[in-house]
Amino acid sequence: MTLTGRRRDSQEARPECQAWTGTLLLGTCLLYCARSSMPICTVSMSQDFGWNKKEAGIVLSSFFWGYCLTQVVGGHLGDRIGGEKVILLSASAWGSITAITPLLAHLSSAHLALMTSSRILMGLLQGVYFPALTSLLSQKVRESERAFTYSIVGAGSQFGTLLTGAVGSLLLEWYGWQSIFYFSGGLTLLWVWYVYRYLLSEKDLILALGVLAQGRPVSRHSRVPWRRLFRKPAVWAAIVSQLSAACSFFVLLSWLPTFFKETFPDAKGWIFNVVPWLVAIPASLFSGFLSDHLINQGYRAITVRKLMQGMGLGLSSVFALCLGHTSSFCESVVFASASIGLQTFNHSGISVNIQDLAPSCAGFLFGVANTAGALAGVVGVCLGGYLIETTGSWTCLFNLVAIISNVGLCTFLVFGQAQRVDLSSTHEDL
Repeated sequence: MTLTGRRRDSQEARPECQAWTGTLLLGTCLLYCARSSMPICTVSMSQDFGWNKKEAGIVLSSFFWGYCLTQVVGGHLGDRIGGEKVILLSASAWGSITAITPLLAHLSSAHLALMTSSRILMGLLQGVYFPALTSLLSQKVRESERAFTYSIVGAGSQFGTLLTGAVGSLLLEWYGWQSIFYFSGGLTLLWVWYVYRYLLSEKDLILALGVLAQGRPVSRHSRVPWRRLFRKPAVWAAIVSQLSAACSFFVLLSWLPTFFKETFPDAKGWIFNVVPWLVAIPASLFSGFLSDHLINQGYRAITVRKLMQGMGLGLSSVFALCLGHTSSFCESVVFASASIGLQTFNHSGISVNIQDLAPSCAGFLFGVANTAGALAGVVGVCLGGYLIETTGSWTCLFNLVAIISNVGLCTFLVFGQAQRVDLSSTHEDL
């Protein structure tokens, strides 16, 4: 089955599926290019606008204030009109916001308020992406290929952060922080044009917009079994685990550039902004391949999912703790790379487990789980800035990451399951 759901024979469907997989990989990459532009620029912007750590923490965390509000909406819309349409419409908006961020910053002297507002809006627009993506993949990708496909597309988050870290560091040095926003926003708008021009018809988009405008259902499967879902401990285990994974990742994504810049001021920015994400790309692909391989070899899906989470939350938190107890730049880069790389195993753990539990409404359920993660991200990033400013030490930040990660891991190990819970009939464990 292709990602657009059109009826074609398998020889024709495979190239289209590959084209969509590559396109979504690039879309995820650009999503994170735009998202990570602010963390890369925070130090320079703080110098220009006179922000302290608490104020910088407000700007960094404000993205998640908006991000948490559109997760459920994005997933539900993806289930109704098609995730690819939701992604395209939202990308056109957040690409534009990113491109004009430098202009917004100089509209008035209220730099903090303007940047906080723009980041909230960015969060609102990007919040629909992963729930819509989850809905799309759960409906169009075979179960035996889900983990690897999700890992390929999810690797775009590392590609995007890597691209921003590599090119952004050079742009920051040569042309100033404004150029990073122009770069990431411009690339996003080019991607939107390509998808609209070559992969989606105008008729499809007009139909989707008509559905949104009139509020009518497009499928008899659009109703979500709310009560059945939230009575299951496995669903709550998935939500808590996704909350922990998202929060710990957001804290590291937001604060690692500042940690390296202040702890090792003489170090080259491209090293610590590139190497961890360069390691994360093959780690993400390997986790997806390993997960699908183990399932195809006969291992129970829930066993594999818990193994992936043990790596993604448990082992990654060990390396995060190590970051707070070394004064060596090389060791810090190694520990950060290992922690970020191992966190990609969450793509083959909890992200796919949500599709195991409720493939008929995976977008909605992922939206609920990621809303919880975004709310935790708001608190985690702000709390991290407060702890650093108050204690003057980065150790407390990495301790916070470890605590959050292990709470989610323990919950998932105890209550996690891989049986479908969105149907009334009984199914065997996948």
